Amino acid sequence: MSDTRSGGGSAPTVLRIVLGKRLRQLREQAGVSFDEAARAIEVTPLTVRRIEKAEVGLRIPYVKELLRTYGVPAAEIEDFLAMARKANQPGWWYKYRDVLPEWFSAYVSLESEATVIRLYEPHYVPGLLQTDEYAAALMRIGFPNENEEDIARRVALRTRRQELLAKPDSPAVWALLDETVLRRPVGGAEVMRTQIDRLIEALDMPKVRIQVLRFASGPHPGAFGPFHYFRFGFSELPDIVYTESLVGSAYVDQPADVVTYLEVLDRMSVQAEPVARTRSILGELRKEL
Repeated sequence: MSDTRSGGGSAPTVLRIVLGKRLRQLREQAGVSFDEAARAIEVTPLTVRRIEKAEVGLRIPYVKELLRTYGVPAAEIEDFLAMARKANQPGWWYKYRDVLPEWFSAYVSLESEATVIRLYEPHYVPGLLQTDEYAAALMRIGFPNENEEDIARRVALRTRRQELLAKPDSPAVWALLDETVLRRPVGGAEVMRTQIDRLIEALDMPKVRIQVLRFASGPHPGAFGPFHYFRFGFSELPDIVYTESLVGSAYVDQPADVVTYLEVLDRMSVQAEPVARTRSILGELRKEL
């Protein structure tokens, strides 16, 4: 996943990525080479590499034999296999695959498993905080040739993602919004008023923090485009930064690169208006609509 653009194939779930990394760790701890692991399950060494990189599904017979080869106790093997079966199941977003680009399905998986999400948005309200009307207005611009049924499906997917914030173990979300986000008219004045109300309501969520980067604050180090930072509760999974373009996405997990993004977020949060000011800023902007 290191700074690569997703293409064809099935995007792995976070759990599949984690289990792939655990299989690699177990193999290395056992001193088993790729060739030896491949012989144990009668495949090529490339297949073993792809299993460890979560590029293919976790075939249960293969996983079971690999764990035996690595000397894993029987009781632990059963626990691992139970997780592997779960990892092989499609995520809840699979039913939206008709309107979900393959390159974005990995993002939804990361979002669903993250413990911390920090993001910078220079153009639009983040998907997790959008109203249906605001989302629909954006979809009609982004997908001008789609019918209303498909637009509704895309909005439903976005709404389903927002259920994450209501969970007891919801991630901490820290959003930095450029002032442009709040001033760009999307869907008309009434849609914008309702959207700002939604942001004000989100401030009451204990794990949601929103800051606004005012025009008056001048240039800032993140003014190259939107990016999202994820942290997870799995030791095997590094922090990941997500960026996107019109036709795909990039996932960055090299520590030095991730630290660069994190440092920029920290600097921007200092430059932005304090969190305590966000409610009044939103209220002032709403009155202008």
